Amino acid sequence: MSAWSIAFSPLVPSWLLIVMGLCGLVVVALAIWARRPGAWLRALGVALVLAALGDPSFVREDREPLKDTVALVLDTSGSQTIGERPAQMRAAGEELRKRFAALGNVDVRVIESGRSEAEADGTKLFAALNAGLADTPPERLGAVVMVTDGIVHDIPDNVDRLGFKAPLHVLVTGHDGERDRRIELVEAPRFGIVGKTVSISARVVDSGGGREPVAIRVRRDGADIAMVHGAPGETIELPVHVEHGGPNVVEIEVDPVPGELTTLNNKAVVTVEGVRDKLKVLLVSGEPHAGERTWRNLLRSDANVDLVHFTILRPPEKQDGTPINELALIAFPTADLFGRKIGDFDLIIFDRYSNQSVLPSIYLDNIVKYVREGGALLIAAGPDFASTSGIYFSPLGAISPGKPDGDMVERPFHPRVSELGEKHPVTRGLPGAESDPPRWSDWFRQINVEATRGQSILTGVGGKPLLLLSREGKGRVAELLSDQMWLWARGYQGGGPYLEILRRLAHWLMKEPDLEEEALRATARGKEIRIERQTLKDRIEPVTVVAPSGALAQVALANAAPGLSRGTYEAKELGLYRLSEGDHTVLVNVGPDNPREFQDVISSTDHMRQIAEASGGTIRRIAANGGRDASGAIDLPRIASVGAGSLAGGSDWIGVRRTDSHVVRSVGVAPLALGLSGLAVLLAAFVAAWLAEGRVRTRGRGE
Repeated sequence: MSAWSIAFSPLVPSWLLIVMGLCGLVVVALAIWARRPGAWLRALGVALVLAALGDPSFVREDREPLKDTVALVLDTSGSQTIGERPAQMRAAGEELRKRFAALGNVDVRVIESGRSEAEADGTKLFAALNAGLADTPPERLGAVVMVTDGIVHDIPDNVDRLGFKAPLHVLVTGHDGERDRRIELVEAPRFGIVGKTVSISARVVDSGGGREPVAIRVRRDGADIAMVHGAPGETIELPVHVEHGGPNVVEIEVDPVPGELTTLNNKAVVTVEGVRDKLKVLLVSGEPHAGERTWRNLLRSDANVDLVHFTILRPPEKQDGTPINELALIAFPTADLFGRKIGDFDLIIFDRYSNQSVLPSIYLDNIVKYVREGGALLIAAGPDFASTSGIYFSPLGAISPGKPDGDMVERPFHPRVSELGEKHPVTRGLPGAESDPPRWSDWFRQINVEATRGQSILTGVGGKPLLLLSREGKGRVAELLSDQMWLWARGYQGGGPYLEILRRLAHWLMKEPDLEEEALRATARGKEIRIERQTLKDRIEPVTVVAPSGALAQVALANAAPGLSRGTYEAKELGLYRLSEGDHTVLVNVGPDNPREFQDVISSTDHMRQIAEASGGTIRRIAANGGRDASGAIDLPRIASVGAGSLAGGSDWIGVRRTDSHVVRSVGVAPLALGLSGLAVLLAAFVAAWLAEGRVRTRGRGE
């Protein structure tokens, strides 16, 4: 189509044109006031001069109309998967496409909100809309239609922040009278001290208005730890013991109510990261030797270790008349350390301590009990361990993993990582162990033992055990069968990885999750679950993954290092996943502990009403029978075209505002005041004015 208009391109500055026009106007006004003949012809001449200086021209534009854009936004977030909502959304999307196509000259832009990491912070329909219309000029937008449950978390504060002037129509899925029960976290700690109790505050929210107390189950790492009762709306304090370092996954679940929308939000997940307070270590040294300082320096260099160190050379009950100035300033507190306060220690180390009745047997019995109830004991053996005065022949022999045969080797040898030790996290990947012989210095003494239990991860002369690890009841015992570790600490012949071994050994004894020899671990990075299986076995089965919805999957792991296999799984849902292999099970949460998307799933027309009506649009439910039908049947409003400034919706219809957008394909320009034609008209006006005034003057003289 073509459109005509007049355009001006002044030959002089605009201000000068205005001054000339005012001057001409004054001259014409004076002529009219004086009743001079030809005044109107002079006015015409002035107007023609001004028009000529304005350089007018006819402009013809050949325009091609553009289609008006209609954005159809489909809410495909997690809450839209509930009940009849998916069927309603699919039916509405298909029918709206047809109706917009029938309207003519409309470009329908279908935008799905999608499921992504954004769901961690709720449904983001307006962010999806802005991204989908990034290449569309706002003036071409005729309408925005959103099909959603009404629970949207990025609604602009006011209509000016929409970024467009088109009407916003909201079609709400779901139905009136929906009911849901859910767990809402009031306060939940992110960290907790291992061995201490943290408190989680939660309450039950029931949209149906029920007030009867309901059962709430609490689990930690998949195991039931508590069952409490509370009324909906009441804040309940749930004490949880932090059992171990690393993630402690706590599940809080409430029983479902008949007819509720979903049970996905009947469970809340809290991941409490267990951290250790200062580690309390008791170091008991026997006969002084060169390696004693190594232990003390190592433990004191760690600010997180609270060290108690005693060297015992005589029994506490010995009364031999030693002068008081030659005795210790304080008595050795055996009753406290090995009696009432023994449970306060995270680790007890016996360094070259021999059984010479220095400690009464009852205290050694307490240590055995301490270990079996969950404590940690490290025996760093010296020459006395091979004799009958060694501590193996005390009550501690009941938990010692190695039985001495009475022999001791005193010649140079290289400590080596055993075949089993290559898989064990305490000795796997030690720097220098990859070569033969290992790239570390010799030792010169080893106590020969027969391994009666546990695992030998370091070997010495003839492949005999040098470092033994064993589990006793709930606790753990390590036995180092040489007192030569100090050679590495002092850099003899280049030294060796003593810090790495002792650090890992202490962490294994204190049950740090990273040092477990049999463990299944899982971490979530976005929607990718990274799986790691640590084992001493030669073969493992695929890992079974159970999604929050109950869907099952198998993941085969690939060997990454001796004793270590890894794999990945791409999660398709947000929520708590359970992974298992053999007897090992681990929980991992994908997304936030409590997704905002599922905190409130009751569909509503209230949240978006203000913004929709302020834009000139409408909001309504699309469920049949006045919004009360829960079968999935829908009733859509009719669609009509409206002009700019017109009403864009009513009780049974929604409007698409026509924008008259177009693109100019060609332009034609026809000047009006240039050339001979313009000059002739201008001269004709002045000649006419001159003749008219001449006739008047001639007539005046004749009279």
